Parts: sequence; structure tokens; C-alpha cells
Amino acid sequence: MEQFYLAALQGVPGIGSSRINALVDYFGSARQAWLADQGDLFLSRCLDNTGCNNLLGQKDKIDVYKLAEVLTKKHISLCCLSDADYPVLLRRSFNPPYVLYYRGDLPQNDKLIAIVGSRKPTVYGKNVAGMLAVALAEDQVGVVSGAARGIDTAAHIGALERGYTIAVLGSGVDVAYPPENAKLLNNIAERGAVISEYAPGVMAHPGHFPARNRIISGLSRGVVVVEAAEKSGSLITADFALEEGRDVFAVPGSIFADSSNGTNNLIKQGAKLVDSARDILLEYGWEETESQHNQAEPELTQTEKNVYSLLNYEEPIGIEEIVTKLSVPPATAAYILLQLSLRGLTVEHSEQRYTRTAREGIK
Repeated sequence: MEQFYLAALQGVPGIGSSRINALVDYFGSARQAWLADQGDLFLSRCLDNTGCNNLLGQKDKIDVYKLAEVLTKKHISLCCLSDADYPVLLRRSFNPPYVLYYRGDLPQNDKLIAIVGSRKPTVYGKNVAGMLAVALAEDQVGVVSGAARGIDTAAHIGALERGYTIAVLGSGVDVAYPPENAKLLNNIAERGAVISEYAPGVMAHPGHFPARNRIISGLSRGVVVVEAAEKSGSLITADFALEEGRDVFAVPGSIFADSSNGTNNLIKQGAKLVDSARDILLEYGWEETESQHNQAEPELTQTEKNVYSLLNYEEPIGIEEIVTKLSVPPATAAYILLQLSLRGLTVEHSEQRYTRTAREGIK
């Protein structure tokens, strides 16, 4: 039960890892610290008056045994800072959570790279995030992100095509936020890990996301920023990475796009420019797979080639334009686009508009 008492202590407002450590050292266990009365807490000098009151108030709200039952029922696991399987890079970070709640499997090594960016990305940004994630995962590099709309979602989806990914939440791991990512989070839990420092049932809150971002950077060898405005949460993650001595990479964007001001400024300030996963792999001496060295052009019929040649990676093209330019029936164009999509070569956007799916080595 000790880990559940540690989880209960972490849920007390204003009590971080250092204070939990102090309480456990003084009282001998998290259980004894949790059960301590006001007098003993005051004598311990581990907490100030506010911290003491917060802990005593939290004891009236949290039933530790009920918490254990909820975690078991929802198949949520706990990992404590002192456990052998606690992620090694996160343990070395400045302010690691004392307890991690998670669904899935924690990483087995530190071969992890974070990909973060705008919640309202361009087609270019989503394509780049997916391309990088696919290529990294293909080389057994885990992709870490925050499961937010936009770049985060594209990175997770790309990583799941080839390997392992970690979603770090600003809510409990049983809360789907944003709601449309519920299925994605379940897929990540099956093939990767969904992680949070917040207890089950805790809803997403704006104040949670900067704290969430420190975990994203803490887990990772480096952080790749793909599209970020000048004032962006992604830049907070980059700042955490710099403070921890981790690498910051940035994907260049259009000088005319506000969505790229943040990333382009990072490059000006010394972030490493990235236009392929190879840039990251070479940085750490991680070997690339043969498939990345020799990506084959897709084998297409002539009609498929004609349709594919009209598409690009940034500006979606409508099916009406394809029909007009190629003089093919709408049904034929729709069928070909479906086949290309099933092979992972195209992406459908709103109003039957399409782009190519970016993959390294294929132009």
C-alpha cells in the first residue's frame, strides 16, 4: 500500500517531490506521514502552515483504499521515483513527479525524442510531424508528446505506424482530452504508454499543461518543435529542455506564417535545424534502418501516377480539380484516391481535399 500513500501525498496541493521525500524520511514511510496529526506534522518542519493545512484537508477528501480500488479497476499502474522502472531521464530531471500514473508499458530505455507544436497546424506542419515520427519509430526511437490537437496528435499517429509512443497528459490517464482523442489514447495505451502525475478523474486544466510539459522534456533526449507561434506552449517545453541540458531541434517554416515565428526564432537562437529524422539520429549516433536509407518510390498504375502527380505536401487539392485536369469520372478519381489513402500515400482533409503523405526518402 505504500505506493498508494505516496500517490495520495502527491495529490496534496503545494507538496512536490522534495517535500514528499522530506516527509518520508522524517516519518519513515508515506503511510505514517499521511496518518500524522497536526502536531506531528508541525514538529516535523517538513511543511509550512499552508502545506500542513492542505495535507490535513486532503485526508478528508481521499480514501487511500478507494484510490487503490479505482486504479485496479481501471487497469492503471503506479510507478514511484524510487522504483527501478521509473524512466531514467525523468528521474534525472530537476523536478520529477514522485509518482507516475500510467496505462500501458513504460519505456525500457532512454531512446526517446519529443515532438511538439501548434494545436492549429498547417497541412505542412502535420505532414512533417507525422513523417518525423514514422521515421524515428522505425528506428526504435520512442516518440513523446502531449496528445493535444494538431502536431501532438500527428506525431502520436505517425509513431504508432512503426513503433512506440508516450502521451503525457494534463489530466488523469482515464480522462480523454481532447475528447476526440479517446480512441488514440487507448491505442497508445495498448502499444506505448499514457502517463500523468494527476490522479484518475482529474480533469484537464490550463494550469496543468506547463507542468505536463516539464515531464515531456524530462522524458526525452531532445525536443523537436514543429510549428509554434511566438507565444506557444511548445516553447515552454523547449525552455524546460534547455534548462535540463537537453537538446532542442526546430523544423523551419515559412517566414510569412505566424505559425512558424516561434520555430524560426528558436533556430536563430541556436536550436538545431531539422528537415529529416536523419538529423536527429546522427546527433545521437543512433543507427538508421536500411529501409530509411533506401525508401522505394511507390509502385503505381499509370492512372494512379497521374492522380498522385497532381498532389503536393502542403496545399490540399479538391477532387473536382483532379477530375477537371485529368478528364476522369468523379467515381474513378474517388476510387483512386481511396486506394492511395489505404496505402498510406495520401491524406484526406475537409471537403474531399487531398495531399500527399510525407515520408522520408520519397519526393
